[in-house]
Amino acid sequence: MHAPLASAPVQTKGFGWLAIIRIGMVQAAIGALVMLATTVLNRIMVVELKLLAAIPAGLVAWHYAVQLCRPLWGHASDKGGSRTLWIIGGLVVLAGGGLLATQATLMMEGNFPLAVALAVVAYALIGAGVGAGGTSALALLASGVAPERRAAAAAVTWIMMVGGIVASAITVGTLLKPYSPERLIEVATGLAAVMVAVTVLATFRLERQAGHFRDAADDAPAPDFRAALAEIWHEPAARRFTIFIFVSMIAFSMQDLILEPFAGLIFGMAPGDSTKTVGQFHQGGILIGMIVAGIGGSAFAARAAGSLRPWVVGGCLASGAALAALGVAAITGPPWPLEANLFVLGFGNGVFAVAAIGSMMGLAGAGETTREGVRMGVWGASQAIAFGLGGLLGAVGLDLARAALGEVGAAFQLVFAVEAAAFVWAGLLAVKATGAAAIRASAGEGKREQFA
Repeated sequence: MHAPLASAPVQTKGFGWLAIIRIGMVQAAIGALVMLATTVLNRIMVVELKLLAAIPAGLVAWHYAVQLCRPLWGHASDKGGSRTLWIIGGLVVLAGGGLLATQATLMMEGNFPLAVALAVVAYALIGAGVGAGGTSALALLASGVAPERRAAAAAVTWIMMVGGIVASAITVGTLLKPYSPERLIEVATGLAAVMVAVTVLATFRLERQAGHFRDAADDAPAPDFRAALAEIWHEPAARRFTIFIFVSMIAFSMQDLILEPFAGLIFGMAPGDSTKTVGQFHQGGILIGMIVAGIGGSAFAARAAGSLRPWVVGGCLASGAALAALGVAAITGPPWPLEANLFVLGFGNGVFAVAAIGSMMGLAGAGETTREGVRMGVWGASQAIAFGLGGLLGAVGLDLARAALGEVGAAFQLVFAVEAAAFVWAGLLAVKATGAAAIRASAGEGKREQFA
């Protein structure tokens, strides 16, 4: 039986690869600006200002908490008729928040209470900018890319975001030599201006190319958020995947706020050197891992549903092994090949991340009534909570371990061991959450077969 006319896909030309890359440039700009707050300012607070690691971790967690409003900003861009304005506006807010956060950090040595108050406002702006700009960019991507290209497009934009982090980390690290507060302000201002300009150029006349890809059956009103959440949670495949995302992203993010302090405290690196080393080797490893998994995973994904599972599990286990090795480095110090260790960690992180994104795209069309945007929003909220909580747990755990053990190397070793165990747990959860049965059940194959 042929499909009813009402269920036929409705589409226009949509995005080509150049347009997808342009959206990737927006993601790269977001990554570059966030890098300043989550790595450079974090390191300066912990090492140069000798503050508790929980302070920058709490600020970063706060910026993730603000991103729980992503569904509201996505809905607003849906109704507003111009996602481009939301993208550019979000990047302007993000850049302004980054500059305010830089100034607040430099004020902490003189007027700590006022500086912390300004930092809270600044990181709220950073979270709002990332949420508004990033959600609108991904919504534009989803509406303008043909279904068969969505997984590849998501991988391209994620890789470009990591590329933006790597490039900005290396550039900022180089420009910060020799370090001074004045130089930090200059570099932060230049970064903000360049990234906003990149966003404006990348989105110029882009939205008119988007077209629209959808099924006419999706014209039915979507359920409210509570009903959508209940449907997702009562679906076994989606529930298992949500738990996997939460655990794996906690493991993924626990390292973010302590790698630069680790390089400074254990290996004696200056601010510019630690930023450049972590950016070049860890983030560079993530980028290469994503490229390898994107190419290899796509080739295998064309053969069978669930074939990304070995990549997800393998990435988790490789990340756990590299974190265990960093635990050894925390005791041995500078003789340890830190750069190679960071690269292996980044490579495992990158393989895991792209394979998890591909699995997420395969699971996105699972609902009886919920749409892909709702499901991606739920998983995005799970990621945001896990990222904020993971960074906070890593930093607070380090502070508590240092107080309890009285030795910084042993403290880092304990935290890295916990992270390694979390990645192993995530790998075990991934076995069922990303298997062929889960992909088939949540890809709506049965629903599509009734129209075949």
